[in-house]
Amino acid sequence: MPDPTMICAALQPVCGFINQAGVPAATAKHVASFACIKRNLRDLTKAMEDLQALEKVVQGQVILETNNLNECHPQVSLWLTRVVDVLVDPIGRECDQLMQSSCFCSSALSLGKRYRLGKRVVEMLEYLDRLIKEGSQFETFASKRLPDFVEERPRTQTFGIEPVLRDFRKSFETNDVKIIGIWGPGGVGKTTLLNTFNNELKAWGRDYQVVIMIEVSNSGTLNKAAIQRTITDRLGLPWNDIDTEEARARSLANALRRKKFVILLDDVRNKFQLEDVGIPTPDSESKSKLILTSRYENVCYQMGANQSLIKMEYLEKEAAWELFRSNLSTQAIAAIESPGPNNIVKEHADAIVHSCGGLPLALKVIGRAVAGLTEPREWSLAMQATKDDIKDLDGIPEMFHKLKYSYDKLTPMQQQCFLYCTLFPEYGSINKDQLVEYWMAEELIPQDKKGHHIIRSLLSACLLECCGSESEVKMHHIIRQLGLSLAAQQNIVVKAGMSLEKAPPHREWRRATRISLMYNDIRSLDISPKCKHLVTFLVQNNPNLDRMSQTFFQHMNSLRVLDLSHTSITTLPLCRSLAKLKYLNLSHTFIERLPEEFWVLKELIHLDLSVTKALKDTFDNCSKLHRLRVLNLFRSNYGVRDVTDLNIDSLKELEFLGITIYAEDVLKKLTKTHPLAKSTQRLSLKHCGQMQSIQISDCAHMVQLGELYVESCLDLKQLIADPDKRRTSRLQVLTLAELPALQTIVIGSSPHHFRNLLQITISHCQKLHDITWVLKLEALEKLSICHCHELEQVVQETFNKVDNRSGAIEQRSIQRRGRKYGFSEEQETHGMVDDAYIEYVKGYLNMTKSWQNNGIVQHPGFTKLRSLVLTGLPKLTVICNPRDFPSLEIIRVEGCPRLRTLPLGQMDEWTKLKQICGSYDWWERLEWSGKETMENKYFIPI
Repeated sequence: MPDPTMICAALQPVCGFINQAGVPAATAKHVASFACIKRNLRDLTKAMEDLQALEKVVQGQVILETNNLNECHPQVSLWLTRVVDVLVDPIGRECDQLMQSSCFCSSALSLGKRYRLGKRVVEMLEYLDRLIKEGSQFETFASKRLPDFVEERPRTQTFGIEPVLRDFRKSFETNDVKIIGIWGPGGVGKTTLLNTFNNELKAWGRDYQVVIMIEVSNSGTLNKAAIQRTITDRLGLPWNDIDTEEARARSLANALRRKKFVILLDDVRNKFQLEDVGIPTPDSESKSKLILTSRYENVCYQMGANQSLIKMEYLEKEAAWELFRSNLSTQAIAAIESPGPNNIVKEHADAIVHSCGGLPLALKVIGRAVAGLTEPREWSLAMQATKDDIKDLDGIPEMFHKLKYSYDKLTPMQQQCFLYCTLFPEYGSINKDQLVEYWMAEELIPQDKKGHHIIRSLLSACLLECCGSESEVKMHHIIRQLGLSLAAQQNIVVKAGMSLEKAPPHREWRRATRISLMYNDIRSLDISPKCKHLVTFLVQNNPNLDRMSQTFFQHMNSLRVLDLSHTSITTLPLCRSLAKLKYLNLSHTFIERLPEEFWVLKELIHLDLSVTKALKDTFDNCSKLHRLRVLNLFRSNYGVRDVTDLNIDSLKELEFLGITIYAEDVLKKLTKTHPLAKSTQRLSLKHCGQMQSIQISDCAHMVQLGELYVESCLDLKQLIADPDKRRTSRLQVLTLAELPALQTIVIGSSPHHFRNLLQITISHCQKLHDITWVLKLEALEKLSICHCHELEQVVQETFNKVDNRSGAIEQRSIQRRGRKYGFSEEQETHGMVDDAYIEYVKGYLNMTKSWQNNGIVQHPGFTKLRSLVLTGLPKLTVICNPRDFPSLEIIRVEGCPRLRTLPLGQMDEWTKLKQICGSYDWWERLEWSGKETMENKYFIPI
């Protein structure tokens, strides 16, 4: 028998021969797999090591992306799975065993094993090579996380709700039950129950496509817009303020009917029609579910929860104690649990828990209020503060005695600031900055910016709550009810959001210190109330209010805060008695002129006259208000025609100025030290006759300018954003509206004055054919173009190809449609341009691929664009060349009948796209490969 080692050695030269000879590839592959197995095994080991190293690099990139709340790209995830599978393949071990065998080449059986194993090694080498090449080409490792079908709610430790949660799950899993009602007193834990169930659905509710939780709280007027906003956000749809509530409801209902949904309605206080807010009633065919909570059993029945109604009871003693204890500090718990027969602290704590009557919200709030107490005397005082004769808590009124302890712990300043928050509607949020302005004007806080610190204190005491926006807070309805009961004791009248059509009766004005009538439907204040103690009067957002008695303010000598914004008043009543007024908001009214005696308001620090489209004269009163910090005339009909028109030299304390300028010369006459330049943060240029060009550098002295609104400048032809070498521009918002002659916008070399622009709105600019200049706005996030009837392209692209030999630049541009595209006159006459244009676009897309392969490069742009809105553009045919939109979330197209293509690149590169909104007719006419597969995922009909 031949020596096996000699046989193996004899095969090695064969490998070299195969590499040099012209052996057919297939034959060479089979022979090499047998003859060159040892070399292939060495190559296999090296490839495995290379793949493991590459896997670590890719895993590192994925971890970085997931730490930023992105999710692993599907292709990367699949590649990692394949790598794991191949790294655990036993082929290496099998090779070692066969190579060590003494009969490796000594028999036909061994030779057969060698051939089969060698073939596997070659195949594995090829597979590893493909994996290494694929992994080396990854550029994107993660994609923006799509909205989860369940939005996780805050997780909190629960106490005593498991029994009702079991009943709830049982009803939910019953197919015949479509609407479930849960009722009980305020603060009993209904919201906690919904939050817990919402989070459970994330784990086992995959049969549903979307779960939406909505806070209703409709004690007065149903806030349809807020409910619709929540549904819109959860469905990932765009929000348009100009849509009516009825139209929005129809659109939302249509979107929900196409899904299997679960909607959780929290705190429903009055019956309302689900369809009015855009919620279709679940039925047996839809298999969707609706769960609602209410304080009232009859409301659950009225909303359709006839088959399943669950009542939430107060907590049992043990659960109540555990909930209370969970809010205490370690030191307080140690004092309660101190050993000994006469632990007086434990007795006081038991008494406090007992007085809460098992109401979770009271246990939580009061628990936090006493969290740091350790001494018996402190606990005794706390027990006395919460003690009352009430034994059974039937609902909210009885609970206030318990909650008041948290209020009593506040300083007098904090207490008044807390009560001020009750002036706002229950269902709405409260803007922090506006709240602080009110506080300062009423002199509740000093002028040294302590307001936000007080807001944080109220949040910490659970008397205010955070909401979706960092700039806003809200008040829990139970806490607000407490505040209202306390406010009534201090003659504070709150009628906000109660659908009032008339002013309150005279008796409610006499002793009032604050009155809030905001968000109602009051039409007239034709009265002269006697309220000498009134300090704050808030009547904003009464859109039909157009009449006020001339003597309305006659007996309001103490008034400091007055908000009449978003009403229809045309005149301001006599205001001579308002000498103490500090805050006055007349924005979005139809007021025509300020009273001649307006100068008597010498204490005024905040005057808002923005968007007063009928204001004709101020009688130079503003310059006499020497204490003004805020003066806002942005987009007002009253504006500046000469630098001397608005004399504010005397306003030494002015920090914020919004103005409207009506003459080109004003911009040129301003100097760096001029008061107009130093303080202007919002600027409107309007009806600037004969102004044909604007250079943004003309506004350079306005170093704080953040928003520019150019409107109705009929001769304006050109806008120039010239270089900003000093990098001082803070401009972030630009609006161009009603500019019929505007043809050109020129962007200078970077850094230019538009480099920080985040939002652009272009409306009714009829001579614009394209706005290619937006490609230079690297920070742009929102672009809206409306009713520009001559706009044919958003961007007219130019490609540059560099000839390496001559350095010459070849430019190729997209020509405009119609005859410029080479269409015949007959095609245009018979309406055949659109079809021909489709063919043009198809050819153009193929051409651009060829250009890219030959070194022709597109201009970058739109890297941060999140929203693109195109409305009323009858000639628009092209947006831009196909490209990646790495940040794009929303495309809305309405009234653009000739737009047949969208400039989106490969489908797997739309990492953040949420929806494409348009009409069904437009969508059907859209020429786009794979459109049918994308309809359910992206298309939203409007």
